Amino acid sequence: MSHTSVSLLLLLLITSSPSAITPTKSQQQQQDQDSPISRFQQYLQIQTAHPNPDYTSAISFLTTQALSIGLETLTLEFTPSKPVLLLTWRGRDPSLPSLLLNSHLDSVPAEPSKWSHPPFSAHFDSDGRIFARGAQDDKCIGIQYLEALRNLRSSSSFSPLRTIHVSFLPDEEIGGADGAAKFAESEEFEKLNVGFVLDEGQASMNDEFRVFYADRTPWWLVVRAFGMPGHGSRMYDNSAMENLMKSMEMMARYRESQFDFVKAGVAANSEVISVNPVYLKSGIPSPTGFVMNVQPSEAEAGFDVRLPPTADPDLVKKRISEEWAPGTRNMTFQLIQRGPIRDNMGRPLMTPTNSSNPWWSVFEQGVIASGGKLAKPEILASTTDARFMRQRGIPTLGFSPMANTPILLHEHNEFLKDTVFLRGIKVYESVISALSSFAGDSSL
Repeated sequence: MSHTSVSLLLLLLITSSPSAITPTKSQQQQQDQDSPISRFQQYLQIQTAHPNPDYTSAISFLTTQALSIGLETLTLEFTPSKPVLLLTWRGRDPSLPSLLLNSHLDSVPAEPSKWSHPPFSAHFDSDGRIFARGAQDDKCIGIQYLEALRNLRSSSSFSPLRTIHVSFLPDEEIGGADGAAKFAESEEFEKLNVGFVLDEGQASMNDEFRVFYADRTPWWLVVRAFGMPGHGSRMYDNSAMENLMKSMEMMARYRESQFDFVKAGVAANSEVISVNPVYLKSGIPSPTGFVMNVQPSEAEAGFDVRLPPTADPDLVKKRISEEWAPGTRNMTFQLIQRGPIRDNMGRPLMTPTNSSNPWWSVFEQGVIASGGKLAKPEILASTTDARFMRQRGIPTLGFSPMANTPILLHEHNEFLKDTVFLRGIKVYESVISALSSFAGDSSL
């Protein structure tokens, strides 16, 4: 065999070997680091849980991603150390009401000892599950927004008619007073000319995507009772503990009556008023616990009350003052309303999901065009930043495209599968494209 033949044979063997056509480990790692999944993991690894969320690192990471996509960036601060990040893609007709895609930066705390993987490791297991606090609530949608916009920006055939904004807000998990509440009432927000908002939703256990047109409003109720202190053996009338127990019994009966509607299938959990006791405080402390032979002069209990937008808040307040904590039984109460229950026009905080809302059909068609199916619109049992947008009369839907996924927000071992995350990007591409291209009359 000639020298030339040997050289050609060696060349053929080298170029046809698996290593020549398969990326090396370092090449594969480089590819993985520049992928939607990797960027999702990087965001999840930023510790933004209360009580000390690292907002600075989160804003820095998201800003870098936004600039790589070609979006305008603006950081606002209505409360020191609690930044709001606003990203913008200008539409062809900026005079039209804009589209706002909202998510929050923060997450609830996690107990590492209760997790199978560290809650801020964004561990990717062999089944494609990404474990992290915030995987479902709601860092997923923040990155899905950006990845959908990245794909749309790379398409030469797409240019939005309406301006698209993306907002990342602080403190949603602790009520939003220094985040969405101040942002929605700011001059900066007014200038955005927002016509429609998408905010977070929840996972669905089946193949339909859930969509939420309203939230329940949380009220924190503290009931206090007062009475004559005395010996533990005596029978006093209207003692502090007796009065508090009477009130708790009445509230328990009301809770049961509401829960009966849910158990009978007449109403969803989110459509009734829930009253749940969360703490009791009374008694005289002793070195070994409490003094057992002295009746206390004060007793206190706290309740988490949730009102659907269909509830009459004045009737609920009347029930509290006349039945649950009446002054005639030496009782007082404190009611802390955690956000609005009516919009600026006095209407319930609900977004229509019918033909009266032109945005609804556009949103619905965007989901269908992506191959998705929508479940019957519902009220969210908990509370999100969406209520501050609805307060301004802006149609707002809660939507997180996570089908066939267990609902794990605020639970141990919160995770999201890679396939669900990636499909969600495609859903948002379709929905954002449809909403930002909507040329019709968008007024309600």
